[in-house]
Amino acid sequence: MKSPNPVFTHPILQLLQKCRTLDTLKQIHAQMIATGLTLHTYPLSRLLLFSSTLNITYTLSVFNQIPNSTIFLFNTLISSLVNQKHHTHIAFSLYRRILSHKTVKPNSYTYPSLFKACGLHPWVHHGLALHTHVLKFLEPTYDHFVQASLLNYYANSGKLGVARYLFDQISKPDLATWNSILAAYASNASDISAYNGRSGSEDVTSLSVETLYLFNEMLYSLVRPNEVTLVALISACANLGALCLGAWAHAYILKNNLRLNRYVGTAFIGMYSKCGCIGLAYQLFDRLSQRDTSCYNSMIGGLAIHGYGHRALDLYEKMKREGLAPDHITFVVTMCACSHIGSVDEGCKIFDSIKEIYGIEPTLEHYGCVIDLLGRAGQLTEAEEKMRNMPMKPNAILWRSLLGAARVHGNLEIGEVALKHLMELEPETSGNYVLLSNMYAGINKWEDVKKIRKLMKDQGIIKIPGSSLVEMGGAMHEFITGDKTHPLSEEIYLKLEEINRRLQEYGHKPRIKEVLFDIEEEEKEDALSYHSERLAIAFALIAADSSAPIRIIKNLRICGDCHASTKLISMIYGRQIIVRDRNRFHHFNDGTCSCLDYW
Repeated sequence: MKSPNPVFTHPILQLLQKCRTLDTLKQIHAQMIATGLTLHTYPLSRLLLFSSTLNITYTLSVFNQIPNSTIFLFNTLISSLVNQKHHTHIAFSLYRRILSHKTVKPNSYTYPSLFKACGLHPWVHHGLALHTHVLKFLEPTYDHFVQASLLNYYANSGKLGVARYLFDQISKPDLATWNSILAAYASNASDISAYNGRSGSEDVTSLSVETLYLFNEMLYSLVRPNEVTLVALISACANLGALCLGAWAHAYILKNNLRLNRYVGTAFIGMYSKCGCIGLAYQLFDRLSQRDTSCYNSMIGGLAIHGYGHRALDLYEKMKREGLAPDHITFVVTMCACSHIGSVDEGCKIFDSIKEIYGIEPTLEHYGCVIDLLGRAGQLTEAEEKMRNMPMKPNAILWRSLLGAARVHGNLEIGEVALKHLMELEPETSGNYVLLSNMYAGINKWEDVKKIRKLMKDQGIIKIPGSSLVEMGGAMHEFITGDKTHPLSEEIYLKLEEINRRLQEYGHKPRIKEVLFDIEEEEKEDALSYHSERLAIAFALIAADSSAPIRIIKNLRICGDCHASTKLISMIYGRQIIVRDRNRFHHFNDGTCSCLDYW
């Protein structure tokens, strides 16, 4: 058997690993010179690597004195500097030296580190130039690591289409590559959800479905998922309300002895919360051995959207007692909790504390929370005043929040002002027009309703149809308002007739003002009966076990008539019905709703 090269196992190299000070490093360097180790590439690479973590000036002086520096040494130093993050500019400076060098040329080991650096501001725009360099300097069959680093760069830059194209070019993706593309889809869905202020949009749904498809492909390729993979999967399940698959992921972690660390734990808390299982979310939160600010944020946010505002506020105080500092998201979810229970004074106090106690400048999101808080409580004048006095320009989410509050509280004047701004910011968003049209319909101003509808038609704006998802046996069933495409459509409509008869027996009076058309009252009652969540409930009643909760995800805000009728249906049929609309959760049980009609 061949003996190992002594330069790889020299005792001086062992001393380098234990080196903690610059003086010690200089002594080791002197010994390396005396023993001739500095004449060999590998010992020099170790010296550069360890010295760069202690004193970059000394490292560069050593590097500049190397008479015939190799691409291996360049790559070693570039990689080390990129990993340290605060020396990224020096890494790019070294790359420029490679490009101007007479004999040294970049290779496949040069680019992964540089693409990693391009994931950080202000280096993002350098990635496109680096991609052209890859095509120029490397052979077309450049290796797997370069492909994966390119994919990561485009994924982190939000260019999901390019990332997917590059992913599809990789013949046998490894676990890290699968994780990159899955995380890219999950991240894009989260970004869209945050921007729109909701998670039920069509784009979020399609991205989440694609995440599940890719995960399935990964399993078929016999690549075993790890904790990073499962965080992406759990996020997709949360967006889709796919409880069965999310529970499978939980069982997979336990069965395969994967770590339920705080990242995975936080993802599960979000998933169980968004699937309507707030009790399971809290159990998991309570059992986590390590909880950071993100864990608390996820749990506080979950309690908030389920209407447990007081418990959310208690958790906020507990978090501070444990010495964890609130961050930007903490203030958002805690004020959201106040908003859902009408705790105006507490919410405003938290808003004021952002700057006064924590020294953080409130962001647009924070202002959005306090405006929503005031608007929901009917303090529309105060909400509008707060908006006009903001240090930044209000965005569409804020104006839409004000419009929604104006509609609920019947303030037509503020509603019209809000819509005017929304038409400038989002001229093609149908929901804005529908909100104002609802207001006009509510006071029988049908001519104004017609004007809004004509304006939408003239501008080619199509109203988003109501859509409801219900999970049954691990499969998602989608219903559109008035839908008759489901295989069990005939049975569903027969069940609807039964439900309507029983609602009438219990004295339910349809809220026909919820219908936006100037038609006969009987026709309005029929229109309300065929709303998507009614169809989903009827399907669940004939397809599911009589004791199982019915879980529904709706893409729009639930209407007042469906809210009132669902309370009665929960009592008539003795079923718990959990509806997640675009704003929050409603737990219907025995004729009541968890929102206490404050929504």
